[in-house]
Amino acid sequence: MMAPSDILSQSFAAIRAHRLRSVLTILGLTMGVATLIAVMTLVQGANTYVETKVANLGTNVFQIARLPFTATDFQEISRALKNRKIEVEHVQAIAERCLHCEQVGMSASTNARVRHGSDQLSDVNVQGYSANMHVIDTKTIELGRFFTETEDLHAAPVCLIGASLREQLFPAADPLGASLHYAGTDCTIIGAYEKLGSVLGQDQDKFMVIPMQGFLRINGRRSSLTIQVKAGGGAQFQQAQDEARLVLRSERHVQAGAKDDFYIATKESYISLWQSISAAFFAVFVLVSAISAVVGGIVIMNVMLVSVTERRKEIGVRRAVGATMQDIRRQFLVESLLQCLVGGFLGIAAGFVFAYAIKHATSFPTHVATWVAVFGMVMSSAIGLFFGIYPAVRASRLDPVVALRSD
Repeated sequence: MMAPSDILSQSFAAIRAHRLRSVLTILGLTMGVATLIAVMTLVQGANTYVETKVANLGTNVFQIARLPFTATDFQEISRALKNRKIEVEHVQAIAERCLHCEQVGMSASTNARVRHGSDQLSDVNVQGYSANMHVIDTKTIELGRFFTETEDLHAAPVCLIGASLREQLFPAADPLGASLHYAGTDCTIIGAYEKLGSVLGQDQDKFMVIPMQGFLRINGRRSSLTIQVKAGGGAQFQQAQDEARLVLRSERHVQAGAKDDFYIATKESYISLWQSISAAFFAVFVLVSAISAVVGGIVIMNVMLVSVTERRKEIGVRRAVGATMQDIRRQFLVESLLQCLVGGFLGIAAGFVFAYAIKHATSFPTHVATWVAVFGMVMSSAIGLFFGIYPAVRASRLDPVVALRSD
């Protein structure tokens, strides 16, 4: 029986003797593993990024709205459009009767054009906030202050702006005290928020916040409000949701046994939806990538079978000088495994480089996890062993006499 070191040296010698064939074999597996690693890295990065951004909603904050926050069913959206709008009176009722609700605020939004001097921006997200939203909302004010209850009550023409408006309209100036023209009103800037960044390529900083009463005066009551509730942690958080649901059902005269005509969302519901969506994409991408890797394995098996045919005389000589069937089988298995490990290593490196290139070129998030690299190497080893078994067995079963007679 040959020593393991002899088997390794013979395997390396065989690979070096057929460099072009070995390179082509490794290349096929490298492409399959690289595709799989790139997909897994991008999906993991998107998961981490979305969870981080969704966490900005706040740990103990839930929202109530007329339409579903995370609907994927068109029929559900169609039914929800028939629901009554959420009014200021509904917000006040929850604030008065929800015992476990620490803060009850409201928000609404619309897209509009804003102007500063001769500069203007279109498709700006204008948000109406109640005066206590600075306690509920997790966005951080970097400059200035939030508006007061008095300013909200009297619909004062003041506003706070996001980082994109600050960068584009006031690139080298302090925005505090300046005016933004919106819907026929000149709003004085009293604050600016820290930069939020983007979520999957969508700018989250192109917004301005104005007092809710000012928002309602400008836009009327056409928009349905979103109720923002902050509650205690643990069991109190669920109790607050239950109480708010009961109050709102009573105010909207929802009959017993009927479905709610509003929707409640928490941070967990957003993350759960995203995970279900990403899991479906992940399964599809991994399946496609796995097919590529399997194709690479089939190429390896075919090449190894050709190698067995071409090296029949070599096999016959080795059997004649004392090599056992097990020695021949081990050598061909090691050759297959070595090529797969090299292909797997190169595929992992190429996959990570590709993922990073996408991140820097498109700002799409990536997340490099150690288990992804380990998975790539394990998969490469499994492919090498699985698709190398048949050629190795076939080589070990060659009759030495017949093999020596071959040309």
